[in-house]
Amino acid sequence: MYIISGCLCGINCKYNGKNNLNSECMKLFKEGKAILVCPEQLGGLSTPRRPAEMMDNPRGIIEGKGILLNNNNVDVTEFFKKGALEVLNIAKMINPKMIILKDGSPSCGVNYVYDGSFSGKKILGQGLTTFILKENGFKVISELDLGGEKSGILESIQEKNK
Repeated sequence: MYIISGCLCGINCKYNGKNNLNSECMKLFKEGKAILVCPEQLGGLSTPRRPAEMMDNPRGIIEGKGILLNNNNVDVTEFFKKGALEVLNIAKMINPKMIILKDGSPSCGVNYVYDGSFSGKKILGQGLTTFILKENGFKVISELDLGGEKSGILESIQEKNK
């Protein structure tokens, strides 16, 4: 069994009310091999919602030293924490073979997230849900790991941040 970000299977749960359909993830779901999650919805946020970015790394947020803000400067940290913990509870219940999450998301980012400036700048790092899942020993990959896109995207991020 897998846990997959709902947006990767066509669920319109992204902040903007859209999805990030990925054919490989959808195949696993259609075969009955996946449970879909959206940490932000599980945490109580509506769809659509304002985009949010981390103002610190995930460890700092968990330790109460950092926050997540939406682009109206509203603190949404507790929604993100609650959603991450709900996904962790689901993972503990089903012990998935793997968890596939949407890269770039402040919840689900596996390889990169946005830098907190709402300027579209990507930085290497993890979202809050990914961090918590990995800290608890779960194998988490992104949709980029499925399609071989990962290396080019990560090289581009590293190059832009030099």
